[in-house]
Amino acid sequence: MQSKMDTKLVLFLIFSTSMLFLWEAWQKEQRPPSPAPAAQGTATQPSARQNETPVPGEKLASTQPGMDLSSAENAPPAKPGGLLESGEKITVKTDLVSAEIDTAGGDLRRLELLNHPDKEDRNKPFALLESQYDHVYVAQSGMIGEGLPTHKTHYKAESSAYSLAPGQDKVEVRLVAPESDGVQVTKVYTFHRGQYLVDVRFEIANHRAAPIQPFSYFQMLRDSKPPVGSVFMIPTYTGAAIYTEQEKFKKIEFSALDKGNASYPKTADNGWIAMLQQYFLTAWLPKDKSPREYYAKRLGENQYTAGVIVPVGTVEPGKTASVSVPLYAGPEEQSKLSSIAPGLDLTVDYGWLTVLGAPLFWLLSLFHSWTGNWGVAIVLLTMSVKLAFFPLSAAGYRSMAKLRLVTPKLQRLREQHGNDRERMHKAMMDFYKTEKINPMGGCLPILVQIPVFISLYWVLLASVELRNAPFALWIEDLSSPDPYYVLPIIMGISMFIQSKLSPPATDPIQQKVMQIMPFAFSIFFFFFPAGLVLYSLVNNVLSIAQQWQITRMIEGAASATPLSKKR
Repeated sequence: MQSKMDTKLVLFLIFSTSMLFLWEAWQKEQRPPSPAPAAQGTATQPSARQNETPVPGEKLASTQPGMDLSSAENAPPAKPGGLLESGEKITVKTDLVSAEIDTAGGDLRRLELLNHPDKEDRNKPFALLESQYDHVYVAQSGMIGEGLPTHKTHYKAESSAYSLAPGQDKVEVRLVAPESDGVQVTKVYTFHRGQYLVDVRFEIANHRAAPIQPFSYFQMLRDSKPPVGSVFMIPTYTGAAIYTEQEKFKKIEFSALDKGNASYPKTADNGWIAMLQQYFLTAWLPKDKSPREYYAKRLGENQYTAGVIVPVGTVEPGKTASVSVPLYAGPEEQSKLSSIAPGLDLTVDYGWLTVLGAPLFWLLSLFHSWTGNWGVAIVLLTMSVKLAFFPLSAAGYRSMAKLRLVTPKLQRLREQHGNDRERMHKAMMDFYKTEKINPMGGCLPILVQIPVFISLYWVLLASVELRNAPFALWIEDLSSPDPYYVLPIIMGISMFIQSKLSPPATDPIQQKVMQIMPFAFSIFFFFFPAGLVLYSLVNNVLSIAQQWQITRMIEGAASATPLSKKR
């Protein structure tokens, strides 16, 4: 009976781990979109007070970031990219990015990352920011104050194309807004060589007779459409996030914005606000020790914004002032994020097993620095984990080998006491005690591997370094499933071999289940990242070698015992 319980526990552990992945994915696919919250007055247009964005130190200005996008009376005609108005296109190309700025609002409407191929078409670069009919994700900025330019203002530029010339460290794009009541505002984008940081600066020239105190805002506008991925993989987080020294890293989920119950720090003199998706992020990074106010809101059906308001200060008559906030728009490269801004490395999400995921990635990175191949690094990581838990797994395999030897005796006990389950259970416990066998020992190798397996799964999902990382031959992306299912099939074969080394189940139904499991789990692994299957395959091969050797030694010792007694 204990053997049966042991087998059931093993099956439950393996099955529940797989179901965790599939259930989360199914829930994500089946979950209906959140309905628009009911607003007083009308069903489609929020009240003015609901859309107000507080300005530090003074009353709300008539122009507020985000407000007019959800207002039916102020919205422009529908255009590509939802409610975004179009103007002239300005292209910018550096060694790392290809950008497109629209003179309507001076928005950064498209940003292609030249060193990161698209997931569906590897021949073209991945577009982090874009403004299409079916997907909107753009960076916007503007001023708060009467007559000052917003993300609806039409700017003018000196040229329609800019590029980083050889020997240049940066390229600058200047957009001039129409002068309004004696105030001239210029928006300046500065792209840097070898960086995903873009400086966005406003220069405010005050030609009035009185001083002014304008505010600036910087925001990301996007829908909730997640990045392309497999439905059989746990969905990664897509949404806003904020970091301050006081409250640390905090996610602002779109669902919370839909319900109006999002909680996050509103004012601080440090931190940043971001939009996250798998492998990539955009973040506004105001200077530390400067006042700012954060905001995040739902603008309309499937449109959300998150941003920060920064005061410019007093601009005296005849003077010019400026305010600048860097925008990071690029990959979540863990070795660089922490040096860009405090806490920015926390955007790499390893799920609830971060305590294991972080050191696993560190070890992976170490092996990659030695080998230059992430697949080989995974193999070395597997061997390291196996070596670390060698004593524990060896004890488990010894228990399994002893159980394999005494299976005929256990079968006879079952037959003798089959009608009295209590007596059979006691007899089996006494038998295990006499033979010095731990009936649960066979579970130890599996129990040890489950947390590591899940942690590595999250590492593959969250680490952009492994995105499109090749291994060998047909494996060109360790973060995607094996295109020809070779690794899952070999994985199934290894499971079949391993099952032959395990104690045979005494129950006929269990025997059939154990025979089907290698084929069933091969199908599961068809949809797992190739890197994860590679880890499992190498782990199985090492386990088979260890289990075979221990089984051979135990059985050899057992067969030699009767001979010594005869002598």
